[in-house]
Amino acid sequence: MEILIITGPPYSGRGTQCAILETTLGFIHISTGDRIRLEKSENTPFGKIAKSYEENGNLVPDDIMLGLISQIIDENLHQKGIILDGYPRTGPQVDTILDLFTQKQLTVNKVINIEVPKEELLVRALKRAKESDRKDDQDPATHLKRIEIFETQTRPAIKYMQEKLEVVNIDGLGSIEEITKSIKETI
Repeated sequence: MEILIITGPPYSGRGTQCAILETTLGFIHISTGDRIRLEKSENTPFGKIAKSYEENGNLVPDDIMLGLISQIIDENLHQKGIILDGYPRTGPQVDTILDLFTQKQLTVNKVINIEVPKEELLVRALKRAKESDRKDDQDPATHLKRIEIFETQTRPAIKYMQEKLEVVNIDGLGSIEEITKSIKETI
């Protein structure tokens, strides 16, 4: 099984690009955010824990996320490949996910990092809030907090990943098709 990690700030278009790549590559798209929302909607034990953190704009703790990621990988071991969307988000998560991949005898083929300036992220956040039924998208303060968490926790994790994996930075400005083309050219 091949592993592709797609990272980038909130509102960078990760989910859109992952959905396109899922179709064209034949990989399964694993969005930790979507899975967490599913767990919350089904009121699972994990969902209840996640809800308590995310309602305040915080990330779910690493040990809890690792258990969920391990479960998701086990559910999809029969797939050609996995596109992991939005995980890992912190330096410790990089280490734990790489350890998990080693235990499961999996390797990461590439990390794609979609870069978008903060000003554009805020424009996209407001647009998504207008178009989305997602309750967690309606508060502008939450948008800012998500971007702040990305800058303070995930951006350093991406730099750390560069020491361990091949990380390719992609310009996230432009049309969806242009960004997809850039990503496909790197993989």
